[in-house]
Amino acid sequence: MNPILRYLKNVFAAKRVLGENLELMGLVKADSLLQEMYAKNKFPGLAITVLKEGETIFQKGFGYADTEQKQFIDPRKSIFRIASVSKPIAATALAHMLQDGLIDINESFYTYVPDFPKKRWDFTIRQLASHTAGIRAYKGKEYGLNEPYSIKDSLTVFKNDPLLFEPGKGYLYNSFDWVMISAAMQEASGIPFEEYVQEKVLNPLGMINTCIPKCHPEGSRRYDGTKVKEITEIKATKNVATFYTKCLAGFRKAIPVDNFYKLAGGGYLSTSKDIAKFGQAYLEKRIEVKAEFLDQFLTSQEVNGKPTYYGLGWQVSEDTKGRKFYGHVGNGVGGYSNFFVYPEEQLVFSILINCTDPKIQPELDAVITCFFNDVDA
Repeated sequence: MNPILRYLKNVFAAKRVLGENLELMGLVKADSLLQEMYAKNKFPGLAITVLKEGETIFQKGFGYADTEQKQFIDPRKSIFRIASVSKPIAATALAHMLQDGLIDINESFYTYVPDFPKKRWDFTIRQLASHTAGIRAYKGKEYGLNEPYSIKDSLTVFKNDPLLFEPGKGYLYNSFDWVMISAAMQEASGIPFEEYVQEKVLNPLGMINTCIPKCHPEGSRRYDGTKVKEITEIKATKNVATFYTKCLAGFRKAIPVDNFYKLAGGGYLSTSKDIAKFGQAYLEKRIEVKAEFLDQFLTSQEVNGKPTYYGLGWQVSEDTKGRKFYGHVGNGVGGYSNFFVYPEEQLVFSILINCTDPKIQPELDAVITCFFNDVDA
């Protein structure tokens, strides 16, 4: 072990070695907190990547990708379910489609999917993207569906349910909104959703380890466009983490699920390195979408004159210190994720865990806070 790290087991030794280097002290504190969390069995495995001004300042794996095989986490290669961090990826694809004139987010959803059952009120793509359309959330075991639905076929799960409120008059976060958007995107473009995302987002940004679950393409489409990376191709490399759920005895393997139908809302898989790369592309303005379109996605919507702290597929808010950020938290079967971009501080955080909500968000917030020590000084 590095002699400096041995010193850092003692707070006074840390101060003696590091002096007034607050940034390094922050890194050491973050590492210590994560080590402590793992030692207390808070998660089976965790990958974290932190970028500052485009440089990787902290990237590390804690625990195991597979607890039985004792396969360690590698933040560059270990593949996790990223859950709702999929929404910003889908939102980026939607922004491209908006710029290309293929879809109008202020247009009715029925313009693109006319056979969806009519509701009491009409609603727009924008209202779906901002969770203000009145679509319900999961019921019962829908959270863990294991059916080989195509995107459009999955609409049968909730298509006959009424809207919970008049669109634009309320806010209810859910993933079905983005399932509906992905269906509309396919109809508007004539291109399978996963192909469009691969071509417009993943390939240009070099997100080579971001993939989809096993594909269930629409029966009416020929799947012969842009090559889409599926999890089945990556499993051979043994980089796909095993997915767990917390239980009294520790962790057990999560129930099997088929997340293809909800790719846009929570179905993608990725590495912490890839997700951080995605955030950095936003900071460096490398998303090839004009600001007039992209800014709409990163602006909090309002309901009854009050902000929802949610844009279009992005959480847009401030932390407890008043620092502005955009990103997303994700929770799904066998996966939990934090993805935050702080534009003023030029910081990007990507944290992925191979476990259904481990109930450690306050601890993760404390880890993230460590990286602001030098900024606040």
